Amino acid sequence: MLNRVTNLTMSTNAQRTLQFQQSKLAELQDKATTLNKISRPSDDPAATAQALETRSLLAANAQYGRNIDDGNTWLTAADSALEQATNVMQRIKDLSIQAGNASLPQSGKDAIANELDSLNKDLVSIANTKHLGRNLFAGSSDAVEAFSGPVPPTFNGAGISAVERRISATQTVRVDADGGAIFGSGAGSVFDTVSQMAADLRTGTDTTPRIGQVDAAFKNIVNGRSEIGTRQAQLERAGNANTDLEASLDAQKTGIEKADLGGVIMDLKLQETNYQVALAATAKVLQPTLMDFLR
Repeated sequence: MLNRVTNLTMSTNAQRTLQFQQSKLAELQDKATTLNKISRPSDDPAATAQALETRSLLAANAQYGRNIDDGNTWLTAADSALEQATNVMQRIKDLSIQAGNASLPQSGKDAIANELDSLNKDLVSIANTKHLGRNLFAGSSDAVEAFSGPVPPTFNGAGISAVERRISATQTVRVDADGGAIFGSGAGSVFDTVSQMAADLRTGTDTTPRIGQVDAAFKNIVNGRSEIGTRQAQLERAGNANTDLEASLDAQKTGIEKADLGGVIMDLKLQETNYQVALAATAKVLQPTLMDFLR
């Protein structure tokens, strides 16, 4: 059976071919303008899935970066507070040594006791330091102060969970400081030691046994600051890794979603040529007019 090819058939096929070539040309022109490989999911479903996964990883990595920055502010505030506490304790150590001088008159002992009371208040104030309205030394406790009550104050963070920040998919870092381990609580705390030393000075009691307690309290504060420094170094490493991963994911995303400009221009030029050839061929095929049939 022979198929009849009419002018209408040739015209329809030519028009379909031209529309297809024009559509391809428009698609390449759009790609050359935006350099986007994927305009809609149907363009490349597999690449679309990869792009969505990469974007999800980038979003998570950006959140980890914000967590690292926030953690750094917490640890910086804690380190600053412990630096102040170290300076106060150094002065308390100096006074404890002076107080051990047997030839010191009672007026001198009273003066040292008064200064110790003042320094003790400074320590309590430092131990109650806040960051963004939260206690630095009482974990996730919602208490107004980390240490409350008369000297020696009671620690309000006992048994409370620590403040942590997730810095990667598998790693978290504590960003607060354990006030109970650093300062102690109630009897036996650094506040109690300083208070007892001041009381001994006022009553003329030998304060030499208190020197060892002051040294131990000083060591606890130094160890607390050392631990904060270790976590800061950990966050710094995590920040560097986060930055490297962000660059890697961004390059991966670009490779999936963005087209190469040189390749797109070559494809566009080739498609323009194809379209011009299709136009020329169509003009040849559809050249006969009604006058040609009337001759």
